[in-house]
Amino acid sequence: MTLEEYLRLSAVELAAAIAAGTLSAREVLAAALDQVDRLDGELRAFRELWPERADAAARAIEAERTTGATLVHARALGGVPVALKNLREADRLNALGAVPIGATSRPGPGTDWQTWGWTDRGPTLNPWNPDLTPGGSSAGSAVAVSTGMVPLATGTDGAGSIRIPAAWCGVLGLKPTGSGQGAVPGVMARHVDDLRVWLTGSAAPVAVPPPRVIWSADLGYAETDPEVAGVVRAALDRLVAAGSVVAVGGDAELLDPEQVWRARRGAASPGAEETAAENDRRLAAIFGRTELIATPTTPNRPHGHTGPGRQMSVALTWGFNVSGHPAISVPAGHTADGSPAGLQLVARHHHETDLFAVLDTMKPGPPR
Repeated sequence: MTLEEYLRLSAVELAAAIAAGTLSAREVLAAALDQVDRLDGELRAFRELWPERADAAARAIEAERTTGATLVHARALGGVPVALKNLREADRLNALGAVPIGATSRPGPGTDWQTWGWTDRGPTLNPWNPDLTPGGSSAGSAVAVSTGMVPLATGTDGAGSIRIPAAWCGVLGLKPTGSGQGAVPGVMARHVDDLRVWLTGSAAPVAVPPPRVIWSADLGYAETDPEVAGVVRAALDRLVAAGSVVAVGGDAELLDPEQVWRARRGAASPGAEETAAENDRRLAAIFGRTELIATPTTPNRPHGHTGPGRQMSVALTWGFNVSGHPAISVPAGHTADGSPAGLQLVARHHHETDLFAVLDTMKPGPPR
């Protein structure tokens, strides 16, 4: 297959072509590894590559198809190259027939801030601007998807660790409904069908009316860069104009969740649970009149490799880790200096279908 074809097709489309025999799992794998070989020396998205293991998995998928086995047809990602942040994330993808090709970068030791990635070859670079971090902690996964090395990659999100790099690398990043305790496994992709397959096992959309949405640039407490807010609000306005969402009035103001987040990870923080209870009350009221909350994914644009300084890149994301609400970062455009920005959409618990309904109306952008 050509590189152009590999970059154009979604994971679901690649799997369908492999199941039909119009593409082979090994040629799709070869295209993925060629793209890694072409780009990863500079960008450093991967900390490990597993070409032999991946080739064995691709051969097994081909053997199933050529011997007439029906199992491959039930695997919605059969033969598709994917990247993993952590090995423990492999079970769901293995069940779907995906072919893991390597482990992606994540933050290294030495700093408290986690919006970066590291390999033994150096830091992971943002494909839009190598002077900037790609975000983190799922740094390499975002870069691998953004550049088309793989159509889908996993991550974990404990404070925005999927949504932040998705925003700063210009891809989709999903944090599903969580418990409010600890990091949640999630996924990054350029196509909504690929997110849906990872979450549900099926690419079939569920029909829902256009969801209502409330906008907040700062959730009542964040110090949001006005230019970032403007870029993201313009993206939301385009969705409203297209009929993808219905804007409703009102505010979405919460208390700053920082102390709650830290308390749930062992820090002494008097009053934290009272703050959590108040935010839960406010969120219940907000979701009583709307299906979605829209914010910038981050209040700031991507920072350099020396760190964010006093900026709190997680200010608009980690509250929804505390509350457990599902959230997604959607590419929103770029600031004047070319930095990507993300639109965060937050849904009611276990209502990821409302997030997907918005994305079904959007066309994915080309790889970076």
